[in-house]
Amino acid sequence: MQRPVVAKSPPPDLASLLARVALHDRVAFEALYRATSSHLLGIAFRVLGQRERAEEVLQEAYMNVWHAAASYNAAVATPMTWMINIVRNKAIDAARSGRTEKASTTAIDDDFDIAADDHWEPQHLLDESLTKLNIDSCMGSLSASQRQALALAYYRGMVHTEIAEALNAPLGTAKAWVRRGLDKLKDCLQAAGIEAA
Repeated sequence: MQRPVVAKSPPPDLASLLARVALHDRVAFEALYRATSSHLLGIAFRVLGQRERAEEVLQEAYMNVWHAAASYNAAVATPMTWMINIVRNKAIDAARSGRTEKASTTAIDDDFDIAADDHWEPQHLLDESLTKLNIDSCMGSLSASQRQALALAYYRGMVHTEIAEALNAPLGTAKAWVRRGLDKLKDCLQAAGIEAA
């Protein structure tokens, strides 16, 4: 008895997907992610030797792909080679910066794949990237004093008196920087469609 022939679906056209990603097409980005993430995660993992750090590098790499897709040049490299270079460079930078114990000289086997976690969905990745971009933009709209005051309050856990001392400012001024900075940040994030906590 002859087995039925199962038709294989053709591989995705990565160049076409990249062209659509350059136009900020989320559906194309998701398709590109599904087609390439397993292979690219394997590359990051081989360089870093840590799954968690490899996932972080992969997220950073896909942020680069989202923002730099328009700069892709088919005459220079295939889409996969272009993305492999992005991931490899980010992973090597991470290794060199001391965020991992694995040396950056590890041989890279481009055929090594590991499956991406189910929670690491393209939509989540994209939403997180766009949210970060909006937050960075909103932080850029604050005055330097407001940014410094908020950074000291939220990243270093300083209270108003410590902020005033660190910035060599009167207590009332430091309080105003934090309050006005928060208000402006909240308004900007709401205008961008992000709920401020």
